[in-house]
Amino acid sequence: MNNPQIIEHFTPLDPALPLKVIERLQQMNLALATAESLTGGFLGQSLTAVPGASKVYQGGVITYTNQAKMTLLNIPAEVLEKYSAVSLECAQAMAENVRRILKSDYSLATTGLAGPDGDGINPVGTVFIALSTPNETFVRQFCFKNHSRREVREETVRFALEWLLAVL
Repeated sequence: MNNPQIIEHFTPLDPALPLKVIERLQQMNLALATAESLTGGFLGQSLTAVPGASKVYQGGVITYTNQAKMTLLNIPAEVLEKYSAVSLECAQAMAENVRRILKSDYSLATTGLAGPDGDGINPVGTVFIALSTPNETFVRQFCFKNHSRREVREETVRFALEWLLAVL
């Protein structure tokens, strides 16, 4: 597994970033879907705050528990048992499955630990973001050190949207 990108200082989400993502998707005539765990719908909310997002944003699935991940996103129990919900493997499966389920060109998935408690394996602030394209899926790991729960969630959305924009 890759070493996590360590982020020690909080950078707020630029309110123009979701607009830029939606505009780029519209220009390219591409559809996006999201699967969220630790961000709890914040990623989808940031996208749907943009007028006209419905032209390109297919929707999102919030799967906060392992049961929801298995039921709604068809994440195999073996993935969750072997690697946990806070893992590269889970993020990858979330992104690939939501892209297929919602019939989108691209998808983003977020999973991790915003705190205040850890999982005994990963420290608080551990986050996996997956980006699934028509050809392959990429996963990046982050460690948001000394961030509040809100900051971990906001940084996750910011990094996900910046990454998607860079890929598009």
